[in-house]
Amino acid sequence: MPRTKTGTVRRAGHKKILSLAKGYRMTRNRLFKVANEAVLHAGQYAYVGRKERKRQLRQTWISRINAALSGLDGAPKYSRFIKALSDKGIKLDRKSLSALAVKLPESFKEVVSFTSKK
Repeated sequence: MPRTKTGTVRRAGHKKILSLAKGYRMTRNRLFKVANEAVLHAGQYAYVGRKERKRQLRQTWISRINAALSGLDGAPKYSRFIKALSDKGIKLDRKSLSALAVKLPESFKEVVSFTSKK
């Protein structure tokens, strides 16, 4: 049986990694070993970033709701507003509440007044 060499397969793998490292600085886009490390780290950062984005969006929604509540006179604080929403059985999430606060402030004001009723 003839001896097989990994030349073409290895070259294809290296080309794949180097194409993923395109745009990286210095030897990170030229040398395979360095590029491979850079691509691995970039993948880890991207994975973590996808999780962090969800946290940051939730923080943004909460701050928008809080700002809208502080702009209304007689409105409760954020935590009491969220508790009142759950007590009344309103199933609006923070994303939709912040959209209401930014785009439709009159509707948001009605929601706040409905929750603050005894």
